[in-house]
Amino acid sequence: MENNQDALAILKLYELRREKEMRLARQWYFSEFKPKSAMDIINLYRAGERESANFRMVVSYWDMAASLALNGKIDEKTFLEANTEHIFVYAKIEPFLDEVREMFQEPDFFLNLEKLCKKMPDYEQKLEGRKKLIELWKR
Repeated sequence: MENNQDALAILKLYELRREKEMRLARQWYFSEFKPKSAMDIINLYRAGERESANFRMVVSYWDMAASLALNGKIDEKTFLEANTEHIFVYAKIEPFLDEVREMFQEPDFFLNLEKLCKKMPDYEQKLEGRKKLIELWKR
């Protein structure tokens, strides 16, 4: 058990996901957020309401968590083996991310999440699997 700090950090990230507001935001993201275009994401920011907060809470949480793994604050391999939710979160925005970045003029917009997902073994297969799941949930 060389690095118990990694395990504790991953458990803390899990604990934060269980916080009441985060749980509600995640529920909204998984069941109600169904973007069809980059403008659907842009409009969330324009609205400034609960849905905007939900979106920002979920995606920025996973972008932050990805940053910790990418920068060696949490062992990347352990992080990837312990988490899969970030793949689903990324899969929902991936088709629109380049356009959103261009519209916001922010090339780094949720870049940590993207980088970490792309580093996963079998990334494309996992991403396609999550996209199929998203399509099933849209019905």
